[in-house]
Amino acid sequence: MPVEQPPIKSVSTSPSMICVSIGRGRHKHVIAEHRHLVDLGVKLVELRLDYINGTIKLKRLLNDRPGPVLVTVRREQDGGRWAPGMESERQMVLRTAIVEGADYVDIEEDIAANIPRYGSTKRIISYHNFRETPADIEEIHERIRQLDPDIVKLATMANSPHDNIRMLRLAQRSEVPTIALCMGDMGTPTRILGAKYGVPITYSTYSNERTLAPGQIGFQQMREIYGYEDINADTEIYGVIADPIGHSLSPQLHNACFREQGMNRCYLPFRVPREHLATFIQEDCPALDIKGLSVTIPHKESIVKLLKKPDATVAGIGAANTILFGEEGPAGFNSDCDAALASLATAFPKQEENPLANRSALVLGAGGVAKAIAWGLKNHGVDVIISSRTDESAAELAESLGCRTVTWEDRGLERVDILINGTPVGMHPNVNESPIDKVRLRPGMIVFDTVYNPEQTLLIKEARKRDCKVVTGVEMFVRQAAMQYQRFTGVQPSRDLMRDTLKKITGAAKAS
Repeated sequence: MPVEQPPIKSVSTSPSMICVSIGRGRHKHVIAEHRHLVDLGVKLVELRLDYINGTIKLKRLLNDRPGPVLVTVRREQDGGRWAPGMESERQMVLRTAIVEGADYVDIEEDIAANIPRYGSTKRIISYHNFRETPADIEEIHERIRQLDPDIVKLATMANSPHDNIRMLRLAQRSEVPTIALCMGDMGTPTRILGAKYGVPITYSTYSNERTLAPGQIGFQQMREIYGYEDINADTEIYGVIADPIGHSLSPQLHNACFREQGMNRCYLPFRVPREHLATFIQEDCPALDIKGLSVTIPHKESIVKLLKKPDATVAGIGAANTILFGEEGPAGFNSDCDAALASLATAFPKQEENPLANRSALVLGAGGVAKAIAWGLKNHGVDVIISSRTDESAAELAESLGCRTVTWEDRGLERVDILINGTPVGMHPNVNESPIDKVRLRPGMIVFDTVYNPEQTLLIKEARKRDCKVVTGVEMFVRQAAMQYQRFTGVQPSRDLMRDTLKKITGAAKAS
């Protein structure tokens, strides 16, 4: 049985700052980047002096600085670049930074006694662990609290989603301001939700391509996608769970609509490995008071057994992609089915009452999306054929629906009216792959690819060349996201805003 714990209490404090780390080899580049970041509205930068090539000239970096600075000189053992065997010189740099009036200095706990307090410089005393979030992290925090810090910083590696809960709860309970963050993509929630739980500073970087620690998020993303500076104690939390999570574009779409409609809500990516799903749903979501979740690969089917209230569609399909948390526990819904059928309808004349009736369809795949689409087609009178790279999965799905299967090797040999790709084949970055040989595409056939990044997959391109009617994954993705958003908020979002946001992101990825 899960251990019931109260939600982490939100904390109303002074606004949390985004500190952007600068790691450049030349002083002039550090200075230029600092000025540029201040122009963008950054209120604090971290000068990673262990990245400087040659002699560090602190006066040049600190005199006439355009904004507040945090000086850090990180050793290799703590994730930095300072050369071994030069520890006395490193500590001298930190002392000099204090004398020169740096706004903050970062001091590891083992040298805190060697770097005395002086002037107005604030002391951040830090602990880093790139392997794990230790079981005794609270004892480590208490040990550091005895070293005269203005701020305690704990940066640990997240090896489970629950590590985020432990760190945020620690920060919320601490009497001393505490930066408690988890590194790695599983630790992303701590970087974004710190503002809700009293964390004074979160760390970011100039861009996602120049991270200085595992899991850092670019400043523009922190501000424009997650609205970090607007997050407060009253912000409601939503998100998407998957493993891996990096490919998901749902945060961009939902957060754009939250902003447009003036809602104090934030939608986050949660990387949840299969073995941690039950704990995440039963313990972590209540701890964070998460209101709703989107669910994607690989959890759409396994999530069903954790639901207290699956709706009829979820029960029929055996997969859910939307979760709402209420007093009676998690309720499950599936927007994939309705979104897919509505997308397919765009390929038929509007006057047809049931354009799918008496047609045939080949569904490639047997996962959550394929299940939802096959179930919907079957319930609209379509003769459905299933083909999967795993014959056992195809046979199981076909048996549950009362339809036929063909082997993966024989897919496309039988003439059908509709071809649906419910697999990730062709998804970015594997854009030169197609789930079916182009010779199996016939003029007039409807080809529906659920892959949305890129929109113009190889399958879609080849289908157009062969005069097929095409339906892209963007259409379905936007429709299902809009249905989820309405479940979350009770309000219809702008599908045009979602579509434009999605195309802007995928277009930028293609250009890069």
